[in-house]
Amino acid sequence: MDAYPLLARIAELLERHGLEAVLIGNAAAALQGAPVTTVDFDFLFRRTPANIRKLSAIARELQAVLMKPHSPVSSLLRISRDDDGLQLDFMGEIDGIRSFEGLRKRALAVPLGDARILVAALADIIKSKKAAGRPRDLAVLPILEKVLEEVTRKQKGPAGSSQEGE
Repeated sequence: MDAYPLLARIAELLERHGLEAVLIGNAAAALQGAPVTTVDFDFLFRRTPANIRKLSAIARELQAVLMKPHSPVSSLLRISRDDDGLQLDFMGEIDGIRSFEGLRKRALAVPLGDARILVAALADIIKSKKAAGRPRDLAVLPILEKVLEEVTRKQKGPAGSSQEGE
């Protein structure tokens, strides 16, 4: 399944509604070149009454429902659609990340279709997965760390010089 059209639609809705959210987890890593897969999209968002109203509007446009799952007990909100198994999880906090503002400042704006989506930096994804310590997070760490090393090496260029101006 090609997730690009769906993710482009999600990016367009987040941007149009002005929802303060950053894509995290394996989907964010995949957009940065990591060879990982996922069946859902996870976001860290600023949990405010206005943003919760925006989530409700986005869910309606996706012909999905906004719900608060009973387990795990957390501030998780989920947009879910039974027709195709769409699942978007929005969390007010995640392991290893101190603030939404810091994560957003370090995030990359990745173009998708006619919109852009904020994507957590690989270093933040790695930090969060280490802090969570779940077996599925620990299993993917070597892959993410290798991709981060490759990205860092490319940014430094030959003999450690910076390639940013090119």
